[in-house]
Amino acid sequence: MGDKMYNWSVDLGKLGKNSEKAKIWKLEQIVNFGLNNEKLDRNLLKKYWGKLCLDPSRKKFFNLLLWQN
Repeated sequence: MGDKMYNWSVDLGKLGKNSEKAKIWKLEQIVNFGLNNEKLDRNLLKKYWGKLCLDPSRKKFFNLLLWQN
């Protein structure tokens, strides 16, 4: 995932740029507010799925994409 985010409410330096918290925050931002030409890392999304705070309808949709055949 790229480092260019359009949300100024979080200081990634304080979170630790490559920390688990930062990765979770980025995934939440991308899923809830749009990709801005970024691609989701499917493996990261699956890894942190249980920890993500997502919009319920988006979570339902992504759940179908990730685990339904």
